[in-house]
Amino acid sequence: MIKKILLGTVTVIAAVLLGLYIFVELSWDKKYDWPAPNLKVSTDSAVIARGKYLVTGPAHCVSCHISSFDNMVKADNGVPVPLDGGIVFQMGPLGQIVTRNLTPDPKTGIGRYSDEQIFRMMRHAIRPDGMASMPLLMPFFKMADSDLVAIVSYLRSMPPVEHEVADAHYTFVGKAVRTFTNTFKPVKDPQAPAEAPPMAPTIERGEYLTHYVCNCIGCHTKRDPMTYEAIGPEFAGGMEFEPWPELHEFLKVDKRLWARTPNITPDPNSALSKFKTPEEFITRFRQGRLISFSPMDWGPFSRMSDEDLTAIWKYLNSLQPVKNDITETVFIKDEKK
Repeated sequence: MIKKILLGTVTVIAAVLLGLYIFVELSWDKKYDWPAPNLKVSTDSAVIARGKYLVTGPAHCVSCHISSFDNMVKADNGVPVPLDGGIVFQMGPLGQIVTRNLTPDPKTGIGRYSDEQIFRMMRHAIRPDGMASMPLLMPFFKMADSDLVAIVSYLRSMPPVEHEVADAHYTFVGKAVRTFTNTFKPVKDPQAPAEAPPMAPTIERGEYLTHYVCNCIGCHTKRDPMTYEAIGPEFAGGMEFEPWPELHEFLKVDKRLWARTPNITPDPNSALSKFKTPEEFITRFRQGRLISFSPMDWGPFSRMSDEDLTAIWKYLNSLQPVKNDITETVFIKDEKK
């Protein structure tokens, strides 16, 4: 009798697991066909210049859409490099993603896509093939129409570079996360504004930048390492970045070093509290990168305008203070704990 019960239980568990496996394999790459925003690129030099500022500065596209660590360092230092993609980002048990070629090459870059496909990707997180991307990495869903147009117009104006990049690879765990969580779901109705807040030292401009352009909120919020959903107060820090062995080796730093984002709410003991005035805040950003492997996009952010940096400082200081002592921002994790 007991054997029959055990056999029945095992059979049920096996059937459930098989059903789960089949469901995930059939669902993880679901396609979406939502309409794109009605936007068109421009050839106006002022629009293109605005796009260049965003791509190489606040939106920091140059940090990821490059083909090598050498170009990553060059871009961080302000050296022009092609945005031809190909860098592989490991996502732990989820698999890996690969940055896309953003040059207007008609075979391997955005030249093969329509304006509508690109704008839909940025606004709704739906790739040209219909699959959902990861909005958290590119939180441009509420970026103003005018800024979307400026960015795509600039990308269209760059020299094309033929460079085929690999597709993302998801493990079964990654496919399950895509299937059951909101991490890889499109943004249906973001209600984005037509125009961005003017480039001025205002709290409104700072909120827009920190949420939908610079993505300060993405990293300076503690997140679940599996789903990337927020598990801590916004802007209070605590998100951990595991060592990137290949990058660490390239930079000649200890491969055991992790990074943790600091608290940037106006708590008296936060990282933000070190900068009593916007001028002090700007001075730190103008210094650029001090820790070579820091996940912070210091290079692009160091070239932001005084108005934008002041706007961010004002917005962060308008937040509710959150007490969160994250201890070291660079550390070696004790895996035994």
